[in-house]
Amino acid sequence: MDDSEQRENKREVLSWCMYDWADSAFATTVMAAVLPVYYSQVAGAHLPGNTATVYWGYTVVIALLISALMAPIMGAIADYSGVKKRLLLTFAAIGIFATALLFYVKTGNWFTASLFFIFGNIGFMMSEVFYNALLPHVAGPENIDSVSIKGYALGYLGGGILLAINIAMIELMSDKILATRLSFVSVSVWWALFTVPLIMNVKEPGKNINYSPDVNLVTAGFRRLSVTFTELRSYRQLFLFLAAFWIYNDGIGTIIKMAAIYGAEIGIGQTALIGALLMTQFVGIPFTFAFGRLARYIGTKNSILFGLFVYALISVSAYFMQTAVHFWILAFMVGTVQGGTQGLSRSLYGSMLPRGKTAEFFGFYGMSSKFAGIVGPLVFAVISQSTGSSRLSIFSLIAFFIVGALLLSRVDVQKGLESALEKT
Repeated sequence: MDDSEQRENKREVLSWCMYDWADSAFATTVMAAVLPVYYSQVAGAHLPGNTATVYWGYTVVIALLISALMAPIMGAIADYSGVKKRLLLTFAAIGIFATALLFYVKTGNWFTASLFFIFGNIGFMMSEVFYNALLPHVAGPENIDSVSIKGYALGYLGGGILLAINIAMIELMSDKILATRLSFVSVSVWWALFTVPLIMNVKEPGKNINYSPDVNLVTAGFRRLSVTFTELRSYRQLFLFLAAFWIYNDGIGTIIKMAAIYGAEIGIGQTALIGALLMTQFVGIPFTFAFGRLARYIGTKNSILFGLFVYALISVSAYFMQTAVHFWILAFMVGTVQGGTQGLSRSLYGSMLPRGKTAEFFGFYGMSSKFAGIVGPLVFAVISQSTGSSRLSIFSLIAFFIVGALLLSRVDVQKGLESALEKT
């Protein structure tokens, strides 16, 4: 590879990573920090008891269910017709627009907040399917771990910077509700602006060799999905990893989505909640890179297992949480493992994929995380509704980390890599 090709490759890798910077604004401000608190204290202000927490849990479940149903078929269509990048941008546009509409959510508008969040989350989740599917095309086997980790680190930084700006805006403006609504608009602008490098510099991988313009893409997608289900069974280690990821990522996702509204329910103030989650973003940057280095010494799988052990400690500790200080400590612990665990999970999965089927198999990856992601928030909401408190809900998440870790420990990574090479 000559100097010009190396520069072009570096530019493509950086542009791919910048999408993590772009859409992580949604993950931090809308999904994790600001909207859950706003939903509890403003949009759901007229709801009795912990009903806002319960409704938020069901809102997350609906958004994940729709995305889970869409992910595999859209992935198959993307691989067959060569439109990974185009579909990424289409769903990003849906998410950006729905996020901007959150500006119109005011006191008591919990249903509208749920509706706009569902569409925003679908745009975010589905664009991530195609974003992940581009990873094996912009990175080779020798640097896929480092590129995936770099994307997560830039996501932490970008999402953290905008969250810091939004916190300052909420604290400094006299009208806190207006400031919060403006923060949702800032997410949509940020997301759109920093998607431009991907538009400009990341190449579309191309069509499947069997592509025909006369074939109905939806029909072809369903047919390809059926074939993929059959083929997946021949990738035993990949399938086993998916099962493990399906379970432990559900626990991780539930902590991300429910932590702020859980904190609000037990009486922790908005400033402390959002500030602690902001800290998580910046703590996550060096620790995400540290996980990348750790993987070189003890292996990718063992590094993920270590992260799951820390998550199990977090879910147990959260049961006993009483004060804002406790929330800050647990937020710090999440920051040490969140980016590294998820970044290495993505790269480990990507390394065991046949190169010609990345979108449809990342569609399964997206489907597994979304279908699995339904269970955690649903369990959280049901337990909260039946007990009138969310403490047992947060404690129950330990089961996801223990079972997921046990399954992951049985994955033979070397066999998975060899299988991917044989069948590419």
